[in-house]
Amino acid sequence: MIAGLIVSVCALTSVRADDAKDLFEKNCTKCHGADGKGQTKMGQKLGVKDYTDAKVQAELKDADAIKTIKEGLKKDDKTLMKPAEGLSDEQIKSLVALIRSFKK
Repeated sequence: MIAGLIVSVCALTSVRADDAKDLFEKNCTKCHGADGKGQTKMGQKLGVKDYTDAKVQAELKDADAIKTIKEGLKKDDKTLMKPAEGLSDEQIKSLVALIRSFKK
């Protein structure tokens, strides 16, 4: 029984990771790149941070990342990042976990 529960939890975790990758691909890669480095044309234009950089990761607070995903990011009345629409809190947390996985 416990072994079955562990397998179910592992499968659910894997599904969530795949869902986060799909969400990131659909909503984030245009600027942040598939690898999280931000070396896309739009990412370079906007000065997107490199999420593979340990210093960037250390400075990034989960609560701030969640807020930015939910509310977007503006600077001087210019929208740098639109808010993610239609994502649940769980999906947003999975995106933050994925961003954390880019750290090298």
